[in-house]
Amino acid sequence: MKKNKNKSSDTRIRYSLFSPLRFVFAFILVGFVVTTSFLLFSNSEWDDGQVISDGINITVRAVSTFFNIIFLCIAFSVIDSTRRKYNFGIPLQKILDATHEIMKGNFKVRIEPMHTFRRKNEFDIIMEDFNKMAEELDSNATMKNDFIADVSHEFKTPLAVIQNYATMIQQPDLDEEKRQEYAKILCHTSKNLSDLVSNVLRLNKLESQQIFPEKTLYNLSGQICESMLLFEKELESKSLNIELDLDEELLIEADYDLLSHVWNNLFSNAVKFTDFGGKISISLKKHEKYAITKISDSGCGMDENTCKHIFEKFYQGDSSRATNGNGLGLALVKRVVDITGGTVTVESEPGKGTTFTVALPLK
Repeated sequence: MKKNKNKSSDTRIRYSLFSPLRFVFAFILVGFVVTTSFLLFSNSEWDDGQVISDGINITVRAVSTFFNIIFLCIAFSVIDSTRRKYNFGIPLQKILDATHEIMKGNFKVRIEPMHTFRRKNEFDIIMEDFNKMAEELDSNATMKNDFIADVSHEFKTPLAVIQNYATMIQQPDLDEEKRQEYAKILCHTSKNLSDLVSNVLRLNKLESQQIFPEKTLYNLSGQICESMLLFEKELESKSLNIELDLDEELLIEADYDLLSHVWNNLFSNAVKFTDFGGKISISLKKHEKYAITKISDSGCGMDENTCKHIFEKFYQGDSSRATNGNGLGLALVKRVVDITGGTVTVESEPGKGTTFTVALPLK
């Protein structure tokens, strides 16, 4: 049986504005006014035990009853207006003032709830949720500003390199060997800049949910081998030893292209930070309902503090790990793995290498 999505109840509410007790109280109040008015009108004057009910007496009592009803109505109107102002007017005005501040871009605004935990009503819950929304908007605004500042900073270095070497390569007396060297530097730097732009755009789309994964069923070990072959030249140039221990026929359902970025970034880091003649180990094993992939290298390693922040955007740790990188690769890895429904962790010690572990749900 499907639940009605339009009906919702918040367990945080302790004192509802629309509780049955309020309607019972209003009913009793109206009954009191009507009964009092009736008694005022029907009350007769007594004289020696005899009821006087001539026309004049009825007229006097009707006028008296009319003014008494007016007095009671005014009294209860004042009481009800005060109640409405406190229960509705004041909290609504607070919420309106706060929303106007949000519209102006002030995400620091907060609303103090009017009641304690045991007396919370719908307005208190709205205020609490508004504060959470404002905190999230403030956090997003801070992240956006930091992101723009980081991107601007990361763009400055390659652009400065390109500008400097482009100027030097134009020198008429520059020999051919230097010209070729500067041209290679220009190509390498422009490629890094292009990769930076691609990663920024890709990561932004992932975080803003503009990329919708197209899941397909495929063999994970085959994809890992294909990604590893892309680094064949780098492996040979550094004489790196490769150890593979892959379980075949481990099927996962994921976006093939997105997950390729995970392996490419992890393999690129392993190759980049492993010294000449070092070793890279890759294993793929089934553990319960997950495919566990471990990529280990014998490189420089990282300290504990770097491991805590390594998946953050633009974080590059110490200078030894900042070479030829832009700090977006592992942030992209983390986001893609999260979208796939898996987890990624890192273990490392300075001078003892690094191991990245990726756990993905099996089909």
